[in-house]
Amino acid sequence: MNAKADTKEFRLDGLKWLLVVLLVAAGVVGNSYFAEVAVLYRVLAMVAVGAVAAFVAVNTAKGMAFWSLLREAQAEFRRVVWPSRQEVNQTTLIVVAVVVVMSIVLWLLDTFLGWAASQIIG
Repeated sequence: MNAKADTKEFRLDGLKWLLVVLLVAAGVVGNSYFAEVAVLYRVLAMVAVGAVAAFVAVNTAKGMAFWSLLREAQAEFRRVVWPSRQEVNQTTLIVVAVVVVMSIVLWLLDTFLGWAASQIIG
């Protein structure tokens, strides 16, 4: 597509976002207005309103960019090499050991500095 077609396609983005805000507001107001109606029906109505609002939002420039970001993130997620169970266990044990050692070192340092301060103060 050329740049002119892109700007023409997304020139109504402000109105689309206004429609999204109005849909969400209508859902919130409708949910409280129909408080006596069964929760199942209200949830189904909110899901339907949310789906329409999401559809309108995705058809904006920012919405399409966000959707593209999600697709790229999903592709990257598939390429991740996850550690084995043994690697996870070893790394966890190393972290726990470092935390224990550092807490002992900090406790000793605190004790020494407290002792030194009490000697100076008297």
